[in-house]
Amino acid sequence: MEPQRSPLLEVRGNVELKRPLVKAPSRLPLPGTRFKRGPDRMEAALEPEKKRTRGLDTVTKIATSHPRPPALTVRPQTQSQTTAPKVAKKTGPRCSTAIGTVLKNQKPGPAVPAQKPGAAAPPVLGGKKPTKRPAWDLKGQLCDLSAELKCCRERTQTLNQENQQLQDQLKEAQQQARALGAECRTLEGELARVQAQAEQGQQELGNLRAHVLELEEQLGTQQGLVQELQKEQVGLQEERRGLAAQLEEQERRLQASEAALSGSQAEVASLRQEAATQATLLVEQGERLHGLEMERRRLHNQLQELKGNIRVFCRVRPVLPGEPTPSPGFLLFPSGPGGPSDPPTRLSISRTDERRGTLSGTPAPTTRHDFSFDRVFPPGSGQDQVFEEIAMLVQSALDGYPVCIFAYGQTGSGKTFTMEGGPGGDPQVEGLIPRALRHLFSVAQELGGQGWTYSFVASYVEIYNETVRDLLATGTRKGQGSECEIRRAGPGSEELTVTNARYVPVSCEKEVEALLQLAHQNRAVARTSQNERSSRSHSVFQLQISGEHAGRGLQCAAPLSLVDLAGSERLDPGLALGPGERERLRETQAINSSLSTLGLVIMALSNKESHVPYRNSKLTYLLQNSLGGSAKMLMFVNISPLEENVSESLNSLRFASKVNQCVIGTAQANRK
Repeated sequence: MEPQRSPLLEVRGNVELKRPLVKAPSRLPLPGTRFKRGPDRMEAALEPEKKRTRGLDTVTKIATSHPRPPALTVRPQTQSQTTAPKVAKKTGPRCSTAIGTVLKNQKPGPAVPAQKPGAAAPPVLGGKKPTKRPAWDLKGQLCDLSAELKCCRERTQTLNQENQQLQDQLKEAQQQARALGAECRTLEGELARVQAQAEQGQQELGNLRAHVLELEEQLGTQQGLVQELQKEQVGLQEERRGLAAQLEEQERRLQASEAALSGSQAEVASLRQEAATQATLLVEQGERLHGLEMERRRLHNQLQELKGNIRVFCRVRPVLPGEPTPSPGFLLFPSGPGGPSDPPTRLSISRTDERRGTLSGTPAPTTRHDFSFDRVFPPGSGQDQVFEEIAMLVQSALDGYPVCIFAYGQTGSGKTFTMEGGPGGDPQVEGLIPRALRHLFSVAQELGGQGWTYSFVASYVEIYNETVRDLLATGTRKGQGSECEIRRAGPGSEELTVTNARYVPVSCEKEVEALLQLAHQNRAVARTSQNERSSRSHSVFQLQISGEHAGRGLQCAAPLSLVDLAGSERLDPGLALGPGERERLRETQAINSSLSTLGLVIMALSNKESHVPYRNSKLTYLLQNSLGGSAKMLMFVNISPLEENVSESLNSLRFASKVNQCVIGTAQANRK
């Protein structure tokens, strides 16, 4: 059998090996029922001790691998020892106290069953069979009991010592357990800290790995860039070598240029001297040119005055397709004093009076009417020939002289064609208005080289039944001619203006063409017996010209008026008029009244009368500044080549002859 181990050695071994503490079984005999305890009662007795040791990290267990020590043997009682229990009763409490103390520190083992009556007695201690004393040997029995009690006391003392040793060992083990628990808790805390550090380290390791991957990608990118830069560096080095060669070439050229520059500087110095001389000559030439320009204007004006401040041109329109051809000798254009090479200035019309021939029964005699004007244009004359004759007069407006050109004649005689031109935009049939403005723009540009600047403002109105209407009105203003009135531009000003009329600045031919097209659409026309489309109003195109020479402080301003008069035909007093013709009658009466006023104004100006009836007509009032003594005036009398219109043609020619005989005073330029 395995030898019995000491409880103290068992505890020390458990502590050293960090194994659960094994409690040794109690060696106290449990005779009778006095010392019997069940497992439940033993657990209850040891509960405080278990509570004290429950907080340890290591749980103590009962070692079952070691055999329990043998229980103490109790001698069987004899008859002579019947009094022993009584003695034991007296000593029982002390013994039970000692046993209870031992049992509190030890886990109870399996209970020893009590002997039943009649059972065999246990073996005697020492292996000897006890001798049975007789019943009367009370003293012997007492001695036996005393000896047994002494043995029990010795054993109890031994057990107490062992118990004390076990308690000391237990305390020492508990202290070690507490120290180990504290150390365990410290280690657990350290373990948790180390685990947290490990987790943090793992996270940092992951971050570092990601950062390493990112750095590796950046490294790859940087390596690619480095390779590209290396390639670029190679290219730049080659380019640098090329540039170095070019630099050397440029330096050689620079040296050559410096040598040439030194030679040019002397030449520049001489050229500067020459330029200064030329500048002086240029100033002198400018002064001379200005003097020549002023002399040209004076001579130009003198030439126009010699031709007359009131000039009359006669123009005969050609026969249109579908019209009857006039008889030979009806219109004659006699040659001038210089022969056929001179421009014609005379016109003869032959007329037969059919009424006189019918009364006498003989053929009617032919009457010849001769007229003389400043210039006569036969039917074959073109628009360019007509404008060439008046170009110098139009240029006088740039010199500051008011100029007025108007076309007079019956309906269908070619007045509108002369002033505005034919349809279709053909340059060959352009009228006087677009040609005059083109000429003005061209001459103004030439004079700009001499220091003159010009501005042009155009307006276009019509006078219909003594009502002024704006032909350039657009949108909601169209047709509101009754709101236009002729007023002075300001208090004490001689310049006239039309209220509510558009004044449009123009600077090129396209702008003028757009204005003429708009005015042509807005003009009042109607059908008459002489023309399918007759202008039933006077149209007045005015161009305000302003010039300035900033270097010399000169200014000039003058209007250019181009007028297309309404038809001048007369009415037959005996003609029966229907309701539709009464409006035409009122239009014709207003037209003839304004034309008669125009003749009266020209006669009053020619006779130097103190009162000139400008206000008798809106037409003469509007043209007041273009008809006075400081203005230059030209009248085109347009006649028809047809014999059926001979009466109206003679009336127009007679009126033009009266105007041609008028002489107005010397024209003066409007200069400041």
